[in-house]
Amino acid sequence: MKLLSLLSLVLLPLGALAAKKAPGGKFWGFQSKALQSSPVKLNDASYEELTTAPRDYSAVILLTAVEARFGCQLCREFQPEWDIVGKSWVKGDRQGATRTLVGTLDFADGKNTFQKLMLQTAPIILLFPPTTGPGAKADAQPIRYDFTTGPRTAEQIYPWITRHLPEGPQPPIYRPFNYMRLVVVTTILLGAISFLSIAAPYLLPLIQNRNLWAAISLIIILLFTSGHMFNHIRNVPYVTPDGKGGVQYFVGGFSNQLGLETQIVAAIYGVLSFATIALALRVPRMTSSNQQQVMVFVWGAVMFGMYGFLMRVFKIKNGGYPFRLPPF
Repeated sequence: MKLLSLLSLVLLPLGALAAKKAPGGKFWGFQSKALQSSPVKLNDASYEELTTAPRDYSAVILLTAVEARFGCQLCREFQPEWDIVGKSWVKGDRQGATRTLVGTLDFADGKNTFQKLMLQTAPIILLFPPTTGPGAKADAQPIRYDFTTGPRTAEQIYPWITRHLPEGPQPPIYRPFNYMRLVVVTTILLGAISFLSIAAPYLLPLIQNRNLWAAISLIIILLFTSGHMFNHIRNVPYVTPDGKGGVQYFVGGFSNQLGLETQIVAAIYGVLSFATIALALRVPRMTSSNQQQVMVFVWGAVMFGMYGFLMRVFKIKNGGYPFRLPPF
């Protein structure tokens, strides 16, 4: 009996040491760390231990440099997404059925590894496939993912990871609920409702004012009928030199136009519209017949002069137009 007890005491440390050295024991050691905090934070020593063959598991490692002194904006932007990948994997595979580990090696903790791999940029992702057991690959070299198109989301990285892992069920992505966004949206909605309820007595008469909407509609109509969209589509210049040291306000041809030309034509249309509205609405409401006669002549003269100027502009655009009105 004493001999058996002595034998057990001798064999027990040897068995524990053998379990520690075995690939499976290495996986469960890192898996226990992942259950506490995922992705597993690595340094030079733990990276070497995790990635050294033989491996009966897969390891997906982000090599990054998140500290501000390294100036890697992309690293800092992608780190929260990588944390979602690591936490999602542990949440969906707590028993380690996929035999996949997710880790992070920061430059501050793994300078020797960065130098050994001759890395000049960050971040990059290295996926180490298993070298023994199910899904093992003869080539033990890691598969590399470079961020050539800028920052990526967890949902964009995840298919690349699962595509290079052995076949089998993979845990889904669990993106945590954004409570801060909920608070911000709720606060904005409540603020908007409060503002509208207080300002409604002052805003409703303004919104229901027909003259205001008529003025807005008229401005929009004048803006677009004068060629505003043509300027945006063709990206026309504002003015052009006339070859004599001055500038041209109008250019000939219906397929040519200047920015200032559009504004002048819109102003002409605006004056003609205002004169027409004044003759139709304002003048008939005047109580004095003498004032009415005077205003009819005034607004009639304005319309005559502005229409003559409009015809002159049209003759510039179309040189063969034969008509004109004095004094233009």
